[in-house]
Amino acid sequence: MLEIIIGGYAFLVWLFCIKLKIIPWNIKTQVGAVTGAIALAATIIFTINVVTPSSSDVRVINYVVEVIPRVQGIVTRVAIEGNQLIKKGDVLLEIDNTPYRLKVKEIEAKLADVTASSKTLWQDLDSARSNIIAMQAHLDLMNKRLIESRELAKNGAGPQFDVENFVAEVKKAESAVASAKMGKAKIQTRLEGVVGPDLASVAQIKAQLEAALYDLESTVVRAPADGYAVNVSVRPGNYLVSMPFKPALSFVEHEQRVMAFLEQNELRYIKPGDRAEIAFKSLPGDLVHARVDSIVWANGQGQLVQAGVVPNTPAEHIPAPLAQKYAVKLTIEHREGDEALFIPMGARGGAAIYTDKLAALHLLRMVMIRAQSKVNYLVLKLH
Repeated sequence: MLEIIIGGYAFLVWLFCIKLKIIPWNIKTQVGAVTGAIALAATIIFTINVVTPSSSDVRVINYVVEVIPRVQGIVTRVAIEGNQLIKKGDVLLEIDNTPYRLKVKEIEAKLADVTASSKTLWQDLDSARSNIIAMQAHLDLMNKRLIESRELAKNGAGPQFDVENFVAEVKKAESAVASAKMGKAKIQTRLEGVVGPDLASVAQIKAQLEAALYDLESTVVRAPADGYAVNVSVRPGNYLVSMPFKPALSFVEHEQRVMAFLEQNELRYIKPGDRAEIAFKSLPGDLVHARVDSIVWANGQGQLVQAGVVPNTPAEHIPAPLAQKYAVKLTIEHREGDEALFIPMGARGGAAIYTDKLAALHLLRMVMIRAQSKVNYLVLKLH
């Protein structure tokens, strides 16, 4: 498009200076014509680089999840092969669940036992109450006999031995009542210790059972999202451990992020929602439509890493490092006919972003990005 504008400018120079001779064609007009062409081209280029910036560094990024099992054990089944689309929740592999299944049965037996024991506590409480009533009645009887024996001994009608005997019996009865009350208090304390609807002892075993069931369920490793399993080298018989440095396989999420990297002074007019067009090398001749999602206002050049060393500053005779670019996150717009387009992870290309400034100049960038998509057909190597 720029060439067309310069060609039109040259036609006007030829028409007015050479054909119609309205303007004399001499050294001054020749220098002026060339200077005007250069100024026109520079003005157009510098303007469109601001109002419709472009990037030659567009990258398609997919998150990669290292699949690490929660539990350890021998692999009994690998349910998938690499490079096939998998839905979230599909089975990837299975680990021998025998020890975890037995653990669940063991805890279920403990739960049955402690549940039965908790039910007898109410019976024990009723028994303790009855026992206290009986002990209290015996204590009252001994106190009565003590009073009677003292009265008889005082009047000389009974021996002092009876008094001493009933004093001992009263103390024994008081001790028995106190012991029965203490036993009742212990039972009440256990009955008051509840977690939700269950006693503490039952809730504890239920929590252990839930953890054991979770471990048992974790022997089946499932896809964390829609995507592709790659590097599937695990096979039945391998022993897997839940260690981060030994993943079972790598899982590439189907959801993609498209990032365009632009110079820092190209971002002044870019806003979320601006239209964009992308020419990927993997899709020669095609344009992918997108919208600006956001600008990532951060890069590694501005990061200060925690360390015990004072950061170096560039010396006067050493040039400062070049300013790093900022990433613009783009969201692909799937239009009619775009469903068949496959954009692989790591795809590279160029992009044009159309701001709301000087929309008339957007046509120049549209022509350029379409020309770039056609150039992607060329394989520039000599072998």
